[in-house]
Amino acid sequence: MSPLRLIVVASGLALLMPTAGLAQIPDELKEMTPEQRKEYVQSLSDEERRVLREQARAQWDSMSEEERQAARDKHAARRAANKEARRKQWDSMSEEERDAARAQRKAQKEKQRDAGDSMSDEEKAAASDKESE
Repeated sequence: MSPLRLIVVASGLALLMPTAGLAQIPDELKEMTPEQRKEYVQSLSDEERRVLREQARAQWDSMSEEERQAARDKHAARRAANKEARRKQWDSMSEEERDAARAQRKAQKEKQRDAGDSMSDEEKAAASDKESE
């Protein structure tokens, strides 16, 4: 094999390696806790997140309608269980803890609002498009 071909093959493999590792990630993500999953996804580059979204979309598109409905049902059951767990946690909090949680949520909303207010119209449109993906 000529040196030029070796360089081209090596370069191609080097470009594919990051995405090859991501091919197995969706199964691992399902086994992570929400906190671990959030931390992992935040540690990815924008390109790696894009690849992960594309893989998830391809997996969804390849499912039959019955599989999709089963996934929707499973997601709804998980959401209901999480809602119940949050309700129990809230009920077990003291009034001071509830006030602190309210203040934290209010600060979080203000931060989001300020970020939105500081965006240009083009940035707002891009963010809106990104959310709808």
